[in-house]
Amino acid sequence: MTSRVGKIKLLVTGASGFIGYEVARQLSFGGYHPRLMTRRHGDDCEICHFDADFVMADLKTPASLKPAVKNVDGIIHLGARATFESYATLKPSILDGSVALMEAAIEAGVRHFVYSSSLLVYGDSDSPVNAGTKPKPVLDYGRIKVDTEKRLSKMALSAGMSFAALRLPHVYGIRDLYFRQLRAGRLILPGRGKNIYTHLHVADAAAAMIACAEQAYSGTLPFGDRLPATWNDFLRVARPYYPKASVIRIPQWLALLLTAMLTPIRRMRPHSGMETPGAVKTYNFNLAVDSKLLWEDIGLSPQYATIFEGIPAAMRQEVKKVF
Repeated sequence: MTSRVGKIKLLVTGASGFIGYEVARQLSFGGYHPRLMTRRHGDDCEICHFDADFVMADLKTPASLKPAVKNVDGIIHLGARATFESYATLKPSILDGSVALMEAAIEAGVRHFVYSSSLLVYGDSDSPVNAGTKPKPVLDYGRIKVDTEKRLSKMALSAGMSFAALRLPHVYGIRDLYFRQLRAGRLILPGRGKNIYTHLHVADAAAAMIACAEQAYSGTLPFGDRLPATWNDFLRVARPYYPKASVIRIPQWLALLLTAMLTPIRRMRPHSGMETPGAVKTYNFNLAVDSKLLWEDIGLSPQYATIFEGIPAAMRQEVKKVF
């Protein structure tokens, strides 16, 4: 199926995930009629009403990717395992799966590829990350993201394909883990929350990824909103919307100990959660990003310049969803 007049045809992997859902929503309501890729029956239950094509495929099954990439102009790649686990556990999905997707895309003649990387390719930093900051990952999750960026970039360059690797910060919205915990009535915070981190409303993350695909942007950059903020600032803005929720603060050392003790149990679960030593460490990183990165390149500004506008906007969206 071809795209509508003036719109490129885009495949979104991980379309039922947190960021993927928003990318799919913006594309569908923006007249793109995208192709949305999910891995299992039932994963599309929240996106099935979107104006889109739907395809089932698995990054760990290369043959299934060929129908997914057929007759698309570009790919926004968000699908992969998103947990702070070992390199070996993450490799089949993040590295091998992404390479298989790129191979299928090159064979199909896809022209644009946008990859969702992570700010965690860097470690704790006292100064803002900029375009010249070298990756220095502390976790295997960050290491495998760097390796995947390099592999995909090299393949895209050889094929004459535009390739953007966007190193996403903490992306927030009503469907993310932070707000799901608040809605459930209990938020556990592993640290003092005084460290500065870069945040980004999910609508702005999605808009930037779509713009990169539209504009055939090539490059590897971190980005975020206009004002990095501490986790305490984030909680201060979000908490009034959930007055009945309990916020439990655990010292970093204790959280590291408890999550390490949970490791054997976590390995037995079919879907590992985020209660890992890696999650504790990253929550306590200082990771601020130069606020001009990427936005000037693609000619956009974030709709929600700071968490002080973005969090209330997310809450208004939740009220609309309920009523």
